[in-house]
Amino acid sequence: HHLRIAATWDGRPVAASEVVTLTLKPLRRGLRLRVEAPFHGDPPPAGPPGATDRLWEREVVELFLVGAGEPVPYTEVELGPHGHHLVLRLAGVRQVVASRLPLRYRAAIAGGRWAGEALLPRDLLPPPPHRVNAFAIHGSGEARRFLAMAPVPGPRPDFHQLARFPVLDLS
Repeated sequence: HHLRIAATWDGRPVAASEVVTLTLKPLRRGLRLRVEAPFHGDPPPAGPPGATDRLWEREVVELFLVGAGEPVPYTEVELGPHGHHLVLRLAGVRQVVASRLPLRYRAAIAGGRWAGEALLPRDLLPPPPHRVNAFAIHGSGEARRFLAMAPVPGPRPDFHQLARFPVLDLS
């Protein structure tokens, strides 16, 4: 599955130079995620690569995997260009039940682009059927940009509009 983040959070197309590709490959042991993105030069988080709190405040690509059930179970995976990551499990909108979950992840910056690869263990996938959305964030202050695969309209970016996410068969 190839996901393209090619619009602003509210659905306006972005330049080809800003488009991010996220590839999902289901495996027996989990889900392989590959990110290919432009590198915007945002500074890395203060700590070493690995699980990093509040990564959404940095340059990051995010994948939201929503499952079936009540309260709605979902996993949020955040990947940064400097090797930082954050995996959250939620049960209900913005209701974090586990944070800083382990993830095998590596990233590399080359020229004006970066690539990352992660293996999300099967036990972190919510139960099917799945809905999915992907986001990219970069810049700071007034220049901060919020991009989305599928739009999440409203007065400001809100990535937790789970009902707006398209269905994706990960089997």
